[in-house]
Amino acid sequence: MTETVGKRSVRVPWRTVFAYGAPSVGAGYMYLLVGLYVMKFSTDVLLIAPAVMGVIFSISRIWDAVSDPLVGYLSDRTVSTLGRRRTWMAASVIPIGAAFVMVFSPPTDLSETALIGWMAVAVIGFYSVMTIFFVPHLSLGAELSDDYHERSRLFGVRHGFYTFGSILCLASFQLLLLAETRGELAVRQTALELAFIATLVMGLLIAFAVVRLRERVDFQGRVNERPYRAFADVVRNPHARLLIIVTFIENVGSAAIGVLTLYVAQYVVGAALWAPLIILSYMIPSAFSVPLWIPLSRRYGKVRLWLFSMLLTGVSFGGMFVLPFLDTVDVRLITIMVLAAFAGLAAGCGGTISTSIQGDVIDYDEYLTGERKEGTYFAAWNFVYKCAMGVMLMLTGFVLQAAGFIPNEVQSMQTQIAIVSLYSLFPLVCYAIGAMLFRRFKLNEQAYAEIRSVLDARRASA
Repeated sequence: MTETVGKRSVRVPWRTVFAYGAPSVGAGYMYLLVGLYVMKFSTDVLLIAPAVMGVIFSISRIWDAVSDPLVGYLSDRTVSTLGRRRTWMAASVIPIGAAFVMVFSPPTDLSETALIGWMAVAVIGFYSVMTIFFVPHLSLGAELSDDYHERSRLFGVRHGFYTFGSILCLASFQLLLLAETRGELAVRQTALELAFIATLVMGLLIAFAVVRLRERVDFQGRVNERPYRAFADVVRNPHARLLIIVTFIENVGSAAIGVLTLYVAQYVVGAALWAPLIILSYMIPSAFSVPLWIPLSRRYGKVRLWLFSMLLTGVSFGGMFVLPFLDTVDVRLITIMVLAAFAGLAAGCGGTISTSIQGDVIDYDEYLTGERKEGTYFAAWNFVYKCAMGVMLMLTGFVLQAAGFIPNEVQSMQTQIAIVSLYSLFPLVCYAIGAMLFRRFKLNEQAYAEIRSVLDARRASA
């Protein structure tokens, strides 16, 4: 699985890196389509009230309080010839496809109540079954290397694949936005066809990863038999505790960005059909800057670089508050695309470095407890991420409704300011607070090297 020098893992072969990153293409596509389009699809096509959809997304986050920790812990506890993580990844293929198709295929003859029920089951179901893939897949990445900087390469490639899937999704956005000009039935048909294609591709990519990857047998069975003790270890870990707080604050801000991008493009910028290009101006720097951040992290340190990415993200989106006050569509477009490009650079840094640092924190847990519970840790971070999204999705739905939002109509200045405040000023405040807190993080390269030497000595004597 890895090339070695002495007893230390140094380099993960490219074939392994590629196999690990590949399923993230499908995950990036699906998450973007659900995260950015389902709210608009529900309010503008299905005519469900924004507040109702906000509640549905929030309920899905509440359910994640059960599903994420359960999958993470059971993944840690799994003993199988296929491995702890690949067993769950393989089991996720059919449920993911069924739930994703359901999101975009509500029958046309449903009553209002039945339609709300359908979307509730579909959205909650989708996020639940994606957990079956997502948590074990992240956990596997932390197991493939225990080198401080090689982890950044692994998770950087994963971020690049994920962002590439998001870029591919932009073509679907364009098709869906064009379908909106032809009416409700055209949107429904287009969305369903795209969902079927994405389901097939995602299944093939997961199968490819399951076949090509291998797992460390010595990590199996090394987790506490009592689940509450495993999660108590996460809370007791000071580095994990700080990351949980920072992750929640950071993602509360970024969740509003995700759900409101299409609203900003249509109702603030006044260029709905340009939304895919606005998103593309964010995605391209995010994906293609990954090779830049890996050597920079070696020079300046992962902790400093992630701190920089938080500040750059906040400032980039904060600048978008001026959009409603600019005179022309062209000026608004140029402004949002330039600022989105800077935010994309920051996202490339954060996507490369943040998960790598989380892997280091998991090794610190092994240093304290002697256990390997990547699933438990990534379940905790994934749950915090989803909670943040749920809070903001519910808040966004109520703010849109309270501000007088009317689907498919020109919005008042009051409504535009409400939208852009959530989209820009709120993330700016969140990222600034997150950066201030993250300055207290102490698990840098020197501290990691000390615990790594202890762990290597333990393994050598085992």
